[in-house]
Amino acid sequence: MNDGTPNRPMRNVELGASGEEFQNLHEFVRKARARLNQNAWDYIVGAAETEATMRRNRMSLDEIAFRPRVLRNVAKVDASVEAFGRRMRLPVMIAPVGALEIFDPESGAAVARGAGRFGAAHMLSSVSEPGLEKTAQAAPDALRFYQLYVRGDDAFVEDVVSRSISNGYAAFCLTVDTAHYSRRERDIAKRYVRESRIRATGGDFQKGLDWRTVKLIKEKFRIPLVIKGIATVEDALIALDHGVDWIYVSNHGGRQLDHGRGSMQVLPEIVNAVAGRARIMVDGSFCRGTDIVKAIASGADLVGIGRLQCWALAAAGEEGIVRMLELLEDEVIRCLGLLGVTSFKELDKSYLHPATATNPPSVFSAFPLLDIEPYRY
Repeated sequence: MNDGTPNRPMRNVELGASGEEFQNLHEFVRKARARLNQNAWDYIVGAAETEATMRRNRMSLDEIAFRPRVLRNVAKVDASVEAFGRRMRLPVMIAPVGALEIFDPESGAAVARGAGRFGAAHMLSSVSEPGLEKTAQAAPDALRFYQLYVRGDDAFVEDVVSRSISNGYAAFCLTVDTAHYSRRERDIAKRYVRESRIRATGGDFQKGLDWRTVKLIKEKFRIPLVIKGIATVEDALIALDHGVDWIYVSNHGGRQLDHGRGSMQVLPEIVNAVAGRARIMVDGSFCRGTDIVKAIASGADLVGIGRLQCWALAAAGEEGIVRMLELLEDEVIRCLGLLGVTSFKELDKSYLHPATATNPPSVFSAFPLLDIEPYRY
């Protein structure tokens, strides 16, 4: 049984030294664009309506600067953390994304295997193939979480939680920001409806979801419960009252409510309100090592990687996931060392400072060398 210890030794990824095809994270994006049709491309780069929330996700990260300390011995930097009884190579969770099969036929199984090989966590979406059991069989030793969109009654929910426990998932997640499916205008403008949307049933159960289901899961099951889609202090405090173990700060990558706040605007106030009574995950346009460092310094415990995993998966399948994580690790280690710390334990918000963003926010603003236009087709 894998205890979370990386299967391969940590190493810095020196430019050109390894013969790897991918030496920068933006190279995954470029290759994914060449491989994906327009519908698949718009699905991953797009967001809801004006796409303002998605841009604010990126802006809220870019409006944070670092306050580095110097003349400290940073010859050895360790980017690993402890979570769920495991030593994780990075504080990274590959976030749940639906319909991963449009990026690679191995879908969630490839992502789970890649995350497990590297030593990161993976959260499987209930609307991604190959499903709960087959993904567990494909990556039995990986640190795996299961995310549910509620599509049935209490018996339906209880069945899925039970199956998650039986198949070795370390946590169970309810997504709570999808009571109504948003207007994805890139698809509407093309009159395109994804096959998975056509097949989807039981949407009224998600619309009717409330805190009663959270109470049901906590009372009947012994598995860490994650609530994904918390965007206010008020709801974070209600989650604490219900015994929620992990509060997942997320706005669905800007793909649900338009004109929401960026995740990194929301995170600090929720960290302060929770005050250590639950652990915290966050996602929302995190796609560089510096982004991960900013989130952990702000009080998050794990950072979700969404769009970047899809680009890596489309570019190179399971190997792309592993290589993406290697490059993120390299960026994190260099960032921590240049801040003057040797591990995340030494990091806190004193290393951060408000700043003016230098790039106009977009889905690609973290990759200034990328020559792809995200807003035309």
